Amino acid sequence: MDEFLIRISEGLKHPLTEQDVFGSEIKLAHLKRVDRVFDKGVEFYLNPKPMTENREASIFFRKDSFNTDLNVGAKKIVAKFEDLKISISAISKLADVKLKRVLPIYTLSDNPKDVAAVVRERLYPDEVSPVLRDFLKQLIAKFAECNIFVFEFVETWNKRETANINGFFLKPNVIVLKRQQKAFRREIFTLIHELGHYLLNEEEIEEVEMTSMSKLDISKIENWCNTFAYYFLIADYRDMIDNIEKADASNDYHFELVEKISKETHLSTLALFTRLLYTRKISRGDYNNVKTDLNNRYRQRLENERRQRELDKIKGVKKGGTTPKPINSPLYINTLQSALYSGVINEYDFCKSLNIKPEKIEQYL
Repeated sequence: MDEFLIRISEGLKHPLTEQDVFGSEIKLAHLKRVDRVFDKGVEFYLNPKPMTENREASIFFRKDSFNTDLNVGAKKIVAKFEDLKISISAISKLADVKLKRVLPIYTLSDNPKDVAAVVRERLYPDEVSPVLRDFLKQLIAKFAECNIFVFEFVETWNKRETANINGFFLKPNVIVLKRQQKAFRREIFTLIHELGHYLLNEEEIEEVEMTSMSKLDISKIENWCNTFAYYFLIADYRDMIDNIEKADASNDYHFELVEKISKETHLSTLALFTRLLYTRKISRGDYNNVKTDLNNRYRQRLENERRQRELDKIKGVKKGGTTPKPINSPLYINTLQSALYSGVINEYDFCKSLNIKPEKIEQYL
């Protein structure tokens, strides 16, 4: 309650009290402040119908704890996609779209390495694009063939509170990813990690970290999903990593080889070095040095980009910077198409759902 009142009172000379919000009446201005937190629309609070705690309506009712201490930004993102999932389910039923599970459900007793080999045959693109974003699109399209929805959410640099999660899986068939515009390899790994959760049919909301493979305190489920994701992406280069000599300063930590494998598999160099740590092919001290160096390189690259933007601004150079657009799953598009053709939704709803302009609707039909 204290945190809630602080949030809705921001900028006010006299903070709102519990009575202001939960008394017999509430001012419209106060209600609008409440909605800044929840983004449900004022009509939501005016609905006289009492709310029910339907366990299927929200993962927050279905699960008691998560691997990440979720902030408000994360909870709002999850609630948004829970609503979308329910909407898709209703639309698909009305439009008679069949979304049966294609891939089997596995258990922790199944070897993630073996599962990765089997599932990869079904979901890995035939011709892999070297462009990371295009490869991500290829994966999302392959997932769609197996009736798995994949959605991205994009957070702008000036958002008040960004979500402290990278992705999550919602039963029965929805995976949501945070767009990593500057780190597509991280987003790709998160996608395959969440596929692991789908295969185990175990929901989770989390900040996925490949580096956690080197930790002993993560859950069996997280370890299974990380291992699965690694073997799914490493594929034919597995033996090359497993048979590598111990990495140290004398051989420059095999940096050139690791970077080559990273480009071929779309696994990050840090993920590969983490694997070397996991298999004791690099010492903890050397691993920490490599990790620090990679992080410094990444921060320097971002700093150089920032300086270049400022320099361009001073010179009057105009660059068309736009907010990244989420990748639309072909499965989502096809479901909406069927709903449109069946009269379940109209053209306005179709365009709104895909976030496209009406004049571009022909490109999606």
